[in-house]
Amino acid sequence: MSLNLDTLRLQIDSLDHKLIALLNERAQVSLDIGAAKREAKDSQDEENTHVYIPGREKQVFEKVTRLNPGPLAADSLCAIYREIMSASIALQKDVMVAYLGPVGSFSHDASMKRFGDSVQYASQGTIADVFEAVERGRCQYGVVPFENSIAGSVVPTLDKFIKSKVKIRAETYLPVHHYLLSNSTTEAVRRVYSHPVALAQCQTFLNSQLKGIELVPCASTSEAAQLASKEKYAAAVCNRVCAEIYGLDILHADIEDQQDNTTRFFIISDAWDAPTVSDKTLLMFTVDHRLPGALCDGLKVFKDHSLNLTKIDSRPSMLRPWHYVFFVECAGVHGDSEVMNKVVSELGQFCLDVKVVGTYPDQRPQDLN
Repeated sequence: MSLNLDTLRLQIDSLDHKLIALLNERAQVSLDIGAAKREAKDSQDEENTHVYIPGREKQVFEKVTRLNPGPLAADSLCAIYREIMSASIALQKDVMVAYLGPVGSFSHDASMKRFGDSVQYASQGTIADVFEAVERGRCQYGVVPFENSIAGSVVPTLDKFIKSKVKIRAETYLPVHHYLLSNSTTEAVRRVYSHPVALAQCQTFLNSQLKGIELVPCASTSEAAQLASKEKYAAAVCNRVCAEIYGLDILHADIEDQQDNTTRFFIISDAWDAPTVSDKTLLMFTVDHRLPGALCDGLKVFKDHSLNLTKIDSRPSMLRPWHYVFFVECAGVHGDSEVMNKVVSELGQFCLDVKVVGTYPDQRPQDLN
């Protein structure tokens, strides 16, 4: 049976009418939820004052993926729902998200992936500026890089958590691919701008294609693209999207040393999310290095409560030489749970400055588990 094009287009028009009506019906329910949250605020329920609920969003994405019969790909459907939920957030409340900029940075990409296109964004010059924007209330949320699968922990982020009162509310993972962008040719390039981590991740390419060329570190990869766009013989190692934003040509694609390059970002705010079925919690504490076995005793607390540790890191406390702050991430437990309260209490018996930095739904992609 032949398909009549005009008839099919009429079917599309009819479906669009239904979709628009349903989307607006969903939006009205979202507004009602916002009103209910404002009423709950009077009862001192701090969690209900937030419009971004990562645990709930995770449930929605899992639901639409499970219910999807095709032919739409799951990623496409989730992208559509990302924007639906972004619009719902914006309807309930004006939301400002701080990120390490300028536009086109990997932090900007991670922010868009987590919050969508309907909220407002505030570009910041440094990671410390992102923390300050949230601490001072200029932004409700901030997005900061925490660790990279190749380069390891992001030190400025760890250092800010030591002093800051902000909480980790969610995490997101972003695949990282680097491009060499320029207004010149590869042979004519005399200077390459990028973030130090990005330069370190592309050493094989840089040593083979641009050996001896000046490498200039920048605060972000998008700042590198911005600088390269203003110079005749300069290039930048950065995100593909920067080519369009800053009017640069793509000279080489996927120049990173390892293709499975992923960065984990944290979403920070003034409070963490409600418990879900798969939470992770990050704690920090200090131990006296002069006491034999002090760190071992601290880690044993987690073992005694059958908690799986997914990350351990340390940073100088800045209080005195050789005194360290330890960061420990454990899976399967919420920061307000009975188990975690016991862990914090027991750590406090022989550790200093014990603090739950944040608790957040586990968002690791399946291929990273």
